[in-house]
Amino acid sequence: MTKFLLLPIIAFLTVALEATHEALLPPELYWKSMLPTTPMPKSITDLLHPTGGTTIVRGGINVTLESGRPLRNYVKKYGCTNYDTTHETIQHDIPNAIGNFFFLEKDLKPGHKMNMPFLFQTSNQNSSFLPREVVKSIPFSSSKIAVILNKFAVKAGSPYAEVLKNTIKECERSEMKGEEKYCATSLESMVDFSTFKLGKSVNALSMEVMNAPTMEEEEYTITQGVKKVGEDKVVVCHKLDYVYAVFYCHKIENTDAYMVPLEGAYGSRMKAAGVCHRDTSQWSPKHVAFQVLKVKPGSVPVCHFLFPDALVWVPRQN
Repeated sequence: MTKFLLLPIIAFLTVALEATHEALLPPELYWKSMLPTTPMPKSITDLLHPTGGTTIVRGGINVTLESGRPLRNYVKKYGCTNYDTTHETIQHDIPNAIGNFFFLEKDLKPGHKMNMPFLFQTSNQNSSFLPREVVKSIPFSSSKIAVILNKFAVKAGSPYAEVLKNTIKECERSEMKGEEKYCATSLESMVDFSTFKLGKSVNALSMEVMNAPTMEEEEYTITQGVKKVGEDKVVVCHKLDYVYAVFYCHKIENTDAYMVPLEGAYGSRMKAAGVCHRDTSQWSPKHVAFQVLKVKPGSVPVCHFLFPDALVWVPRQN
């Protein structure tokens, strides 16, 4: 999306924000009112007060709009949200990255090494949250795709139009057995879905970076301190590529969540959020995870790390 196409988007959102000025409650205040003892992860505050892009201010609310094509890492196409995804063969350039994206639970131990170039691949990172009152005035449906493209001045048939269409389709697909899914188009709706499923005594976790990497790709070693932070009752929210912040949230049965300390060969340090699916019997036998791990559906827990812009919600442990 070029800077010329950005202008109609700014105009549209300016009108929407002005029209709802009186009713707006900043999303961060909604978080604090619903979750007064739950710290807000940096991945969320970055979407409330992002850097880069084009910012408009109405009623104290900053809305930053993506001014370029959204970042898209090919790993995301291979089964973060859709475990029915099938792939007859893995493309020749996939295995090195995706081979470490999926791993076995037994690998979650100090000393295990893996290359993970995907760890810092984010979605449309400059697309910020819009207040729920604004989002309600914007269609989000395949049946309204022409209206959506027109409102955001996106040319039909363009690569960016396909990104938006695919995101909406991903949100509209049927749930897998044992999955409860919801696409949150605002921070408020994400909080509502997660607390409805888990209660208000929750933690919201995402990647924590203590020493940022200086290399795009480096070997990481799991260090002491692997911690299971959630068992069975877990909601994971994956950020999707869209004009504004949209998260695919789902609660999947028999899923555990971990925070995993990692140390890079060049000195980077972080705690990565990961999930392990104990029951994969409902996944497609042709899912890429089974291809790279050489295991069968339902045989062993299958794990994967979460991207930096994803969240895992878990009940607070006493």
